[in-house]
Amino acid sequence: QVHVVESGGALVSAGGSLRLSCKVSGDHFNNYGLGWFRQAPGMEREFVARISWNGGTTYYADFVEGRFTFSRDNAGSIAWLQMNRLKPEDTAVYYCAADRSYSYDKGDSADVYRYWGQGTQVTVAS
Repeated sequence: QVHVVESGGALVSAGGSLRLSCKVSGDHFNNYGLGWFRQAPGMEREFVARISWNGGTTYYADFVEGRFTFSRDNAGSIAWLQMNRLKPEDTAVYYCAADRSYSYDKGDSADVYRYWGQGTQVTVAS
């Protein structure tokens, strides 16, 4: 059974940085494209970023504006979302999701992903 686990969420001041981690177990890590989504209170879940199975392609939501970097280490079966210059509006629960696919498509719809983690809370204080 495939499991997705995120970690790294925390309380940080505006302008600060966080690095979220995502691990996938139960199958070969490099079988999966990965996505990050987030959900703020009272808001719908929204796409943040995607990385292809080999790390060769990444996509970001427009609001990222160059502040986030999605990377992965297939040998170590781990991926990271480095978030810099955080803003209060980045406050949300962040979810990692896995798509068993070798696609290089943008994958910005939640419907693309079969496996989801439980989420990790990111709070950015002004």
